[in-house]
Amino acid sequence: MSISKIKSSIRDILDFPKKGIVFKDITPVLQDKDLFSGSIEIMAQKCIAWHPDYICGIESRGFIFGAAVAYKLGIGFVPIRKPGKLPYNTFVKEYDLEYGSNTLEIHKNSFHKRAKVVIIDDLLATGGTAKASAELVELCNAEVAGILFLVELSFLSGHENIGKYPIESIIKY
Repeated sequence: MSISKIKSSIRDILDFPKKGIVFKDITPVLQDKDLFSGSIEIMAQKCIAWHPDYICGIESRGFIFGAAVAYKLGIGFVPIRKPGKLPYNTFVKEYDLEYGSNTLEIHKNSFHKRAKVVIIDDLLATGGTAKASAELVELCNAEVAGILFLVELSFLSGHENIGKYPIESIIKY
């Protein structure tokens, strides 16, 4: 599967979720079995170099890609969720995003000590969600081996805002 084929299927939705934002809609990638499986293959290959013990997916589209990559690699999957969605003891992290603020949680016992974790999400914008997720992984005494995105909006400088963590994006705008 070519990255250009995946990129050409992503559509722009103007003024979503609010006026002035151009939303990158990945649902056409998910709807097409070849594009979806091709993107999972590409993402799994990127993860292999990081030798992860676990994949974390960020709610909600990160679950789609993260769980599929974890399955492909034969490793565990850990969800990073919005508040009130996890039933056990959690670490909580508040963060800013491009059009507001939010909070994420992770179970405190998600990983064994010093586990290597790759965080996956569909899109990197300003980097607030990914940075908060990385900090949650570290609160669990695990190592962020890398952060992987299907799409990156380079003009928003999220890569720089995340800081010290290794970052890969399949498609850049």
